[in-house]
Amino acid sequence: MSGARDAAANRSPLATLPIEFVGSFPDPLHRLDPPAAEFAFVGRSNVGKSSLLNALVGRKALARVSSTPGKTQLLNVYRLPSLYLIDLPGYGFARASKEERHAYRRLLEKMVRQRASLAGVVWLLDARHPPSKEDAEFHAILTASERPVLAVLTKSDKLSRAQLVRSLAERAGELGLEADQVQAVSAQTGAGIAELGASLLAAAAED
Repeated sequence: MSGARDAAANRSPLATLPIEFVGSFPDPLHRLDPPAAEFAFVGRSNVGKSSLLNALVGRKALARVSSTPGKTQLLNVYRLPSLYLIDLPGYGFARASKEERHAYRRLLEKMVRQRASLAGVVWLLDARHPPSKEDAEFHAILTASERPVLAVLTKSDKLSRAQLVRSLAERAGELGLEADQVQAVSAQTGAGIAELGASLLAAAAED
C-alpha cells in the first residue's frame, strides 16, 4: 500500500487532464489557437526532456524518447485545457554539423526572444553537473529575453540528498536565480514531478 501512496503523491496534476498532440512546426513563431499560456521545455541534448514530459503528463510515450541526442528538430506542441507544452530542440548536440547547430541556435533565440505568447521557459539541466558551455550560452539568451524561467534539475535520483541540496544551491547561485526558481526532478522515481506540474498550472492561471 505504501508504494501506491508514494505513486499517487508523485503524480503530476497534469496527468489527470486530457492532452493532445497539436503538431510539429519548424517556425518558432507559429501561432497556436485557441490562445493559452505556453511553456517551452528546453535543455541540452539528452538531458531527459522527453522522459520528463512523459512523466509530467502521465503518458508513457507521448513524447518520443530516443537514445540518439538531437532527435527533436522541430517544435513539438501539446495542448492541455489551460496551457500548451512546447518541446524545443536540444542544444549542444556534438554530432550536429556547424550549420545545424547555428540553425538550432537561431530557432531557440527567435522562440525565446520574439514569441509574444510564451508565458515561461522550463530550462532542464543535469543535476549531476555544473552548467556546460552550451548551457552558459543559452543562459545569455534567457537573460537577454527577460522571460520567466524555472530551472529544473533532472536525474536527481543519481545524487544523494546532501549532493542534491548542494547542487540546487550551486545552480541558483551560478544562474542568478532565486531558490524557488530551481526545482529538482526525477522521471525515474517521480520525485518533484507533482510539484513541477503544480507550478505550471499556477503559472498558467496567473498568465
